[in-house]
Amino acid sequence: MRLFDTHCHLDFDIFQDDFEPQLKSAYEQGVSRFVVPSVGSSNWAKVHQMAAGHTDIYYALGMHPYFLHPQSIDELPTLKEWLNRRSHQCIAVGECGLDAMVKVDMALQEKVFIEQVRFATSCQLPLVLHSRKTHHRILQILKQEKFQFGGVLHGFSGSYQQAMQFISLGFYIGIGGVITYPRANKTRQAVAQLPLESLVLETDSPDMPLNGHQGKSNHPKMLGEILSCVALLKGMSEQTIAEIVWKNSNSAFCICE
Repeated sequence: MRLFDTHCHLDFDIFQDDFEPQLKSAYEQGVSRFVVPSVGSSNWAKVHQMAAGHTDIYYALGMHPYFLHPQSIDELPTLKEWLNRRSHQCIAVGECGLDAMVKVDMALQEKVFIEQVRFATSCQLPLVLHSRKTHHRILQILKQEKFQFGGVLHGFSGSYQQAMQFISLGFYIGIGGVITYPRANKTRQAVAQLPLESLVLETDSPDMPLNGHQGKSNHPKMLGEILSCVALLKGMSEQTIAEIVWKNSNSAFCICE
């Protein structure tokens, strides 16, 4: 069984002291591919270098809304340069999007996000989308920009109807630890109904700990527990789910299997 963690921050400090053993522990649980999205200029070089040393690690270059500041506008040309000279393991623009839950000016968030959508179009790359309480506005911008290269709506925790709107624009839905919580009724029901062909799995490590692991750092090796939860919600075997989401994950980022 092959698993693909489509969103994990392996470059964060918590993984660095014993990186190879950390990676090995994920391999031992069947996780054999990873996408590491960047959050801003502070880690573009780091995710690039990490992927250069590991053929099973892919990365995305972008600017996360949480980490934006007034000077972020000035960093956009540098992001475009990074994308123009990207390696083949750079498979998306992101993590980018909008977040209504952080104290970052929404006008700034929108300007930076729109530019990243345009970069993705010019590079013909998918997007890794971050959205909290902003699904409607992100959908408006994607339609306004006539974006056609799809990607993944990361860390989904919305309704079936919201997810289907992104799927209609060519996006896959990133399913993470939130579905392991019984109280996440709306999202669990949505996952049960959504077409399996539109789902990918993620941990968002070291964030978004699974139910029963609150207060601990998350890890790609936990991806199998998310798979088990999806299988339960879908009433299907884990093997069947794993095979389909493996294909979906590679398709989302145009990676050869």
